[in-house]
Amino acid sequence: MNEITVIIPVYNAEKVLRRCLDSIKAQTFASWSAVCVDDGSTDGSPSILDAYAAEDNRFVVIHKANGGVSSARNAALSHIEGKYVLFVDSDDFLHPQTMEICHHFASENDADIVAFTYDRKFRTISTVRQYLGLPDKKMKSFPSYDVGNLECLVTDDIWAYATEYSVSDKWAVKHCQPWRCLYRSELVRNVPFLEGVIYEDFPWWSEILTGVKKAVILNIPLYYYYPSFSGYVLSYGQSKRIESLGKCLSYADSVMKKKASGRQYDSWVRNFQTPFHKKLQKKLKRYG
Repeated sequence: MNEITVIIPVYNAEKVLRRCLDSIKAQTFASWSAVCVDDGSTDGSPSILDAYAAEDNRFVVIHKANGGVSSARNAALSHIEGKYVLFVDSDDFLHPQTMEICHHFASENDADIVAFTYDRKFRTISTVRQYLGLPDKKMKSFPSYDVGNLECLVTDDIWAYATEYSVSDKWAVKHCQPWRCLYRSELVRNVPFLEGVIYEDFPWWSEILTGVKKAVILNIPLYYYYPSFSGYVLSYGQSKRIESLGKCLSYADSVMKKKASGRQYDSWVRNFQTPFHKKLQKKLKRYG
C-alpha cells in the first residue's frame, strides 16, 4: 500500500495535464498513488490519463459524467488507500520534493495536516503572460531543500494560525484551498465536498479544521498554482457565484455549530465566516 494518495480532478485540461502528471511522477518520494478523476472531459484529457495509467500503475483513472470539481473529488474519496492525502488541481503542479517533505514532517510529528505555501512569483508571471497572450513559462529548475534543516512550526492549536485574512505572521495557514496541505486520510475520507456550488472549499475546509489535533506549518512554496482564465470559478456568472457563496456560508455555519467547540466556532466566525460574508455583501451591493 502506498503512503500518499493524490486526488486530481480533471476536466478539459489537455493543454496542461501532462505538466501536472509529470510533476507527480518526478517526486523524490516514490510511495504514492494518484486517483485521477476524468469529470466528463470532451478534449484529449481522458486519453492522456489512460496513457499515464498504462505506463505507471500508480495512476488510477476514473471516468465519469460531468458533475463539477466537488463531484470529481468525492468520487475519489473511496479510492484513498494511503495514510495521507494530497489534492492537486489538473492545471497546477508540485515541487519535486513536496511528498518527501510533507511525509517527513507528518510522520515525525504524528500530524493530522502539514500546511505549505504556493509559489507566488510563478502565479504572478503566469497571470501576466496569459494577459499578454504569451506562452506559458516553463520551469527550468526548482529550489532544492535539505529536509533535515527546514524550519517548521508544530502546534496542537490550528485555530490560532488558520485564517482567510492576509497577515504578516509567516506561520499563518492562509486561505482554504484543499491543495495547501497534506492530510491524514482519516481526516478527509468521510468529509465530502458540497456539490453543485463554487467556493466548495470553504465549507469543506471549515469542517476539516474541527478534526485537526496536531498540525505542522511550513513556510516554503511547494505548490505551483496556475491561474487559468477559463477556470471553474471564472466560468460562472456573478449571479451563480453570489448564490453559491451564500449556500456555502449557510452550510458551513450549520456544520460548525454541530461540530466545533465554542472557542473553535468563535475563531471560525472571526477568521473565516466574516471575511467571506464581507465578500458576499460586496458582490450583492455591486451586482444585486
